[in-house]
Order: sequence, then structure tokens, then C-alpha cells
Amino acid sequence: MLGASVRIPATARPTGATTTTPGDHAMPTPLFTRLLLSLGLLLSLAPSAAPAQTPGDAPAISGRTLSAEPFDLAALRGKVVLVLFWSTDCPVCLDKMPELRANAQGWRGKPFELVSVSFDRRERDAADYEKLVGTLVPTTQRFQTLWAGHPAFKSSAARPAHLPTTWLIDKAGKLVETYNGRIPPEAWDRIAELL
Repeated sequence: MLGASVRIPATARPTGATTTTPGDHAMPTPLFTRLLLSLGLLLSLAPSAAPAQTPGDAPAISGRTLSAEPFDLAALRGKVVLVLFWSTDCPVCLDKMPELRANAQGWRGKPFELVSVSFDRRERDAADYEKLVGTLVPTTQRFQTLWAGHPAFKSSAARPAHLPTTWLIDKAGKLVETYNGRIPPEAWDRIAELL
């Protein structure tokens, strides 16, 4: 009986279920309809994300550093800039900080700047980390840090989907590469080329 259809008696069907036979058109259940409407409403209310940054874009970041200094990424034009997006609850981020600090110290005296943007839920978490850095890390290995939750913080890009995420920006202020996760060793070679 290939291709034959079987009609299920209405008394044997679960409440709200639909059945079809060839030529019939199924009607969605009321529950399914409500779920679709709810999903549509949620999607329409969700804030639209800022566009993703792509190579060649000139990303914009401004705000105040954790030491209350004004910051504008555009003011760093003429330097190669590495912007690290991170948080204190990201083990990979914390694990890579000593390497980043050591490499940044190696570029000291060159037109290079390392900047970090903390996506911690509370400013206090980022500030406590910076306080610890201030007591344990030499001044030559410190860099500017902004907290993304500060009212003055502005960025032309949405929050990165992964932490850590790092942008490599050339002297003209253009995004050259984006690294998700650990920064590969080749990134430091790329910085040397851009210097």
C-alpha cells in the first residue's frame, strides 16, 4: 500500500493536533501560532547591533579610561594599535595578559599602542584588576583600559561575539585584522611589518 493515506479518527488525535492527507492543507495549532507571534515580537523589540567591523574600516572607540582620562582611538592615528576586548571572567584573556604586556614592552619607543576594552559586568571588577596590575606590573608594561559599560563609552562596532577579540589597526586608523581567541604569534610579525 505504498502512497496510500490513512485518516486518523478525530477521537484518536491529541487535542490541538492537525493531520493531513494528500490534498488537505494543515492549519497550525493555536500553541504554534502563539509561539511564532511571540518570537516575532521578541525579534522586533531586540536592539539592532552595530555593524561588524571589516578590514579597511576605520573603527571608532571613545570614552574614559579606568584612570578617568579621556580616550579617542582616532587620536592614535600615526601609530599601530592593538585593541583587546576582554573581561576578568575570561580565563583565556587573563592567561594572555602577561604575554601581551611583555610584547607591548618590546615595542616601547616605536609607534605602537596597546589598548584594552573591558566587557566586565561591573566597572568595579575591571577597576580591581587594574589596581592589582598597578601594584604588580612595571609601569612600562601597563596600557590604557576602558570599561565598555561606562556612559561615555562609544564604539562603532557591536560587542564582540567572543572574548578575547583583538583588532589590529594600522597607522592610518584602518582595521587590518581581527583575531578571535588567542592572538596568534603571526600577529606580532604583522605588527612589525606595519611599523
